[in-house]
Amino acid sequence: MTSRVSAAIEAAHAEGRGAFVAYLPAGFPDVPTSVEAIVALAEAGADVIELGPPYSDPVMDGLVIQEATQTALANGFRMRDLFAIIREVTARTDVPILVMTYWNLVEQYGVDRYADELVAAGGAGLITPDITPDAAAEWIATSERTGLDRVFLAAPTSTDERLRMIVEASTGFVYTVSTMGITGERAELDAAARRLVERLRAHGAAHACVGIGISNAAQVAGVVEYADGAIVGTALVKALRDGGVEGLSTLARELSAGTARRA
Repeated sequence: MTSRVSAAIEAAHAEGRGAFVAYLPAGFPDVPTSVEAIVALAEAGADVIELGPPYSDPVMDGLVIQEATQTALANGFRMRDLFAIIREVTARTDVPILVMTYWNLVEQYGVDRYADELVAAGGAGLITPDITPDAAAEWIATSERTGLDRVFLAAPTSTDERLRMIVEASTGFVYTVSTMGITGERAELDAAARRLVERLRAHGAAHACVGIGISNAAQVAGVVEYADGAIVGTALVKALRDGGVEGLSTLARELSAGTARRA
């Protein structure tokens, strides 16, 4: 089965640019606005969209995203809303939607049931930041049955053996994080990300997209010089929080403009 996410990245490359991968929490600030915000991202140039279902204990998220997910939960978000949101969005845009989720949420729902409902809603796959391929046999089997993409995370601390395993198990792209925990100096992060992408390519990664606190077009431009795409999350959540859908669209268009590669 052809990966819809890979196809979107390849389409961006064919246009002479890196991919713009955009993240928002699902249901933020509320379900109707969330749908409009996600569609706005697609219309502003996002090639792939990541949706994060709100979770009551978001230990891996920064403060801005934690606050956004708490707002969504307070405004009544329930897991069934995730699939309803994706269904509404995919009726209006072809941009592939990946769900970036804590694995516990999938297990509680039922792995097969979750995957089948995601397929029915038009979703493209899952990003699973807190499960590694060696612990993901059930998900790998289910994704192969359903054709959903599975995106695993790679970090600079990963051994070569683990990177090889991540590359072999991932479809769509490998989610490349330049640092674990709190981000530090920008130049150091870029160097770490660049080295990690080189290591992933050495292990055969077809596509590696980088997420390292990217917040403006210049940073996007720097990342797509060496990676297949740039992932932006917190900056977009702030834009939606502070400026509504219009503010989000403005930032997304600016970020998208940064994806053009220098000749």
